[in-house]
Amino acid sequence: MKLYNKLVRDRIPEIMEANGETPITRILNSVEYLNCLEAKLDEEVQEFHESKNPEELADILEVIYALAEAHGCNKQTLMEIYKQKHTDRGGFADRVFLIKKAQTD
Repeated sequence: MKLYNKLVRDRIPEIMEANGETPITRILNSVEYLNCLEAKLDEEVQEFHESKNPEELADILEVIYALAEAHGCNKQTLMEIYKQKHTDRGGFADRVFLIKKAQTD
């Protein structure tokens, strides 16, 4: 049996069972959940770096939504924060690369 020891999406055990596999799972406590979500974010970002596949971006987004919820911030509130920051500071579409701040005399 393959050892995973990682947080998986909710339906993965169901999918495994449908494929004739027998998953062994447990429910994480709050601290474990947050730690595993952070590790999952790192995992998904690394997978995107390696593949450049937009599906990995969707996985990253799923983890971000879960992290937000775990910290008491729902998707709607997260999007409102995003929109406000975007309005105040902009996005990255202009590809601006800051080299340094010039000194003033």
